Amino acid sequence: MSKGPSEVIEFAKSNNAEFIDIKFSDFPGSWQHFTLPASEFGEKLFTEGLGFDGSSIRGWKNINESDMLVLPDPSTAFMDPFFRHPTLSLIGNILDPITREPYSRDPRYIARKAEQYLVDSGLADRAFFGPEPEFFVFDDVRFTQNENMGFFSVDSAEGYWNTAREEDPNLGYKAKFKGGYFPVPPTDSLQDLRSEMVKILQSCGLTPEIQHHEVATAGQGEIDLRFGTLTKMGDALAIFKYVVKNTARMHGKTATFMPKPLYGDNGSGMHVHVSLWKGDDNVFYGHEYAGLSETALYFIGGLLEHTPSLLALTNASTNSYKRLVPGFEAPVNLAYSSRNRSASIRIPAYSETQQAKRVEFRCPDATGNPYFTLAAILMAGLDGIDNRIHPGEPLDKNIYDMPPEELENVRKAPPDLETALTALENDHGYLLKGDVFTRDVIDTWIAYKRENEVTPVRSRPTPYEFILYYDV
Repeated sequence: MSKGPSEVIEFAKSNNAEFIDIKFSDFPGSWQHFTLPASEFGEKLFTEGLGFDGSSIRGWKNINESDMLVLPDPSTAFMDPFFRHPTLSLIGNILDPITREPYSRDPRYIARKAEQYLVDSGLADRAFFGPEPEFFVFDDVRFTQNENMGFFSVDSAEGYWNTAREEDPNLGYKAKFKGGYFPVPPTDSLQDLRSEMVKILQSCGLTPEIQHHEVATAGQGEIDLRFGTLTKMGDALAIFKYVVKNTARMHGKTATFMPKPLYGDNGSGMHVHVSLWKGDDNVFYGHEYAGLSETALYFIGGLLEHTPSLLALTNASTNSYKRLVPGFEAPVNLAYSSRNRSASIRIPAYSETQQAKRVEFRCPDATGNPYFTLAAILMAGLDGIDNRIHPGEPLDKNIYDMPPEELENVRKAPPDLETALTALENDHGYLLKGDVFTRDVIDTWIAYKRENEVTPVRSRPTPYEFILYYDV
């Protein structure tokens, strides 16, 4: 990736770019874009920006105050790997066109403010995040919902339900339910596709570290990204989803980050590894439990204290909570452990050195806005440090062997998005510190999610309700 405007312009010329594509995140977290011919590309784009109508962007301005500016960040430049005509891609920051101040609802601005708040705190000068996004690659997806009908259907040649399907011939090699972690080909039929995703991610300036099939049948996969700083990792996750979806599409397949598209098998999460650094020192490394510092324990305490409200941002769909149920390695227990994978926070056993010591927050998935997700995780942890919130004793027991009366004392993740949104309503002071999130951002997020997701889902009958209740 290039750094300054002049270098970006030279980068575009050296790659024979015919177009310039400006991408930015809407409020819920999906990329939007528009494209300029290269003849309109110059250094003034990086100083004057480009005007556009923000009234149709989800969660943004009203029609009577719709004008906005996008100012491309030259450090984000890469050649778009999917357009037929050579196209330079840039990620933009959003400004108010009158004041030229950053727009308060721009997710990337919130991420940048969170990074500055960390520096101002004096606790550390960098927060590193290493996400592990999981996804499904299907061969076919169909769905609809109207007044008198609703259904969904996903299919995959790998799906274990297809062992008896006529495929002329059916060669078997279908991963069993919960059997996808991680056999070699031919059972893993998507090795080459994931490797191509890795190569394209590298061409976009990202650093994937490992790719593999995941636990579920029907094409579940994971590609881990090397850790990076908050805003850059928010950018990287947006690029990541873009590359995974478009690479699948190039091969006649479809990729989804929906957390629970299959009933009865593991869902897709996005475990997030976090560490704080001051200069060359890892602030999380120490001599407490699992080689953590006291500061790291307080960070964990903040995450656990605020998890119910935090999940309204990190697990931002109604479908997210169909993954957060017992029995599928899901992190439903609000506890920490160096061993227990059903705990919401884990200290990886392979992170014994100072360089590697970190905390793994296992609840999130990829449905949230990546900038909000990472910023909120940081703010919750910093609040724990500020208030010296100790997380208590770790949960190192085998949860499946624990008696019910003992397990009852372990707090659980919210059962649904509405519960998480209510928790966010009641507990968001930690997000407002340093003006990182604002009351307007929190209120808009809650209202948007309730109006556009919670209420529409709650008011529609589902196929399983017909199974349960049609003959009552």
